Amino acid sequence: MDKILVVQPEKCTGCRTCELVCSFTHTGEFNPELSRISVFSYEKIGFSVPMVCQQCGVSACMMVCSVGAITRNADTGAMEVDDSKCIGCKMCTIACPFGAIHYHVSTNIVSKCDLCGGEPACVKLCPSGAISYQDANTGSLAKRKAFAAKFKDVFEEVG
Repeated sequence: MDKILVVQPEKCTGCRTCELVCSFTHTGEFNPELSRISVFSYEKIGFSVPMVCQQCGVSACMMVCSVGAITRNADTGAMEVDDSKCIGCKMCTIACPFGAIHYHVSTNIVSKCDLCGGEPACVKLCPSGAISYQDANTGSLAKRKAFAAKFKDVFEEVG
């Protein structure tokens, strides 16, 4: 069974270690702009949440890619971007409902979580354990739905 990153926002401290380790793992630089994960902070209420690719079963990013640069890795289940095919049109960034695809002006290509080949570095180094790597099953979906229902009012208030 495929695995995905599961976030427990209530555990996130907003330290952004996940962004730094991601950028370093993929580019050799500690630069959050080059990260494939983004921590979104609601400063008004002191709440942070890492925004990660959900490795969707029916992937909008892959469906809108006109050059076939996004494909599913058969071993990890991760949706991956082939840099040599990406033309930087950004259609996938628009199609992603989670905002989990990042366009980089310096390279004119996009990047997204590739699950680090099945060994996500963000999971290993998250000091609060807010990110885990779990089977992509209905239990994970139920947890995300419960979280969304719990914080619905907060998100609407912050708007």
